[in-house]
Amino acid sequence: MARTKEEHEKGSLEAIEKYKLTNIQHIFAYYTDIKSAQFYNLELEKSESIKEAIKTNRVKACSFMLSKWIASDRDALQISAFKILCSDEERRALSMNQHDITTNGKNIVSKYSDWTPEQIRAEIQRLDDK
Repeated sequence: MARTKEEHEKGSLEAIEKYKLTNIQHIFAYYTDIKSAQFYNLELEKSESIKEAIKTNRVKACSFMLSKWIASDRDALQISAFKILCSDEERRALSMNQHDITTNGKNIVSKYSDWTPEQIRAEIQRLDDK
């Protein structure tokens, strides 16, 4: 007997919760009563309960890993955790690949920067005529 959309949704949710799945594609390895084509034909990927269960597992997994990285004695893991948590300014200060592209703090002003749109169009026309 064929299962209903609701039964497949329930089975998918049970697999997501039991195996702590963090990706819709992983459902098919654990919930074998449905193939991926049928899953998408039934539009189960749009199910709010399935999306929410996947999202919840991802957040829990990320929080768990981040906590482990912070508590670790390994410098690389602590730096990775810091990069996730810090501000953009702190991340730039930590970066070893920082490049100054402002020519030592001097602003480069083009002679064209104060041109009006009419002047720009006239210059384009002049260059096209050459």
